[in-house]
Amino acid sequence: MADIPEPIKRRMIADGLRAKAESFIEQRVDRYIEASHHGMIPHHHFAPASAECISLYTDGYFYSTVMVAQSVAEGISRFIAERNGIEFDKKMSGPRILDLLIEKRVISKEYRDAFGRLWERRNDVHHMKPTVDDIPFPDLAKRSIQDLAAIEQEVFAFTLSAGKIVPANPKYWDIRADGTAAVFLRLSP
Repeated sequence: MADIPEPIKRRMIADGLRAKAESFIEQRVDRYIEASHHGMIPHHHFAPASAECISLYTDGYFYSTVMVAQSVAEGISRFIAERNGIEFDKKMSGPRILDLLIEKRVISKEYRDAFGRLWERRNDVHHMKPTVDDIPFPDLAKRSIQDLAAIEQEVFAFTLSAGKIVPANPKYWDIRADGTAAVFLRLSP
């Protein structure tokens, strides 16, 4: 393609990408629905990565979905510990922080179970051990994105009242003096 003029090259690439996107549109719609993500979370440092995780799954990037879901879940767990004044060594792994959250009764059994499933193959995936060849990544990615959604739905649960967000756990939302909060909307793909 080196000898092809730039405008023609761009058109060829655009046509190829468009055709590829169209050919997988139904699968992408199915995966977006399967993700069953929480439509809005507070705008914290992990919110963009969480939104990207949904996109990765929707687009069929299963290895990346698993890795990002694991990282976001660990980030949320650290965030919860900090917001609840639970001291921990910054070098602690996710399961150790989870143990503290359980001990302090800050999280539910459902959160613990979802995090535990996310963490099951973490070392294999994170370190790209040869055992990753044995992992059914489409299935693991689906479970991972759904477990991350369960965690976010618990931590960032809210209702709407007269057009306003009413968080179930306000300490995780950074509510401003005027009653507003910065949020990260994920209402459409």
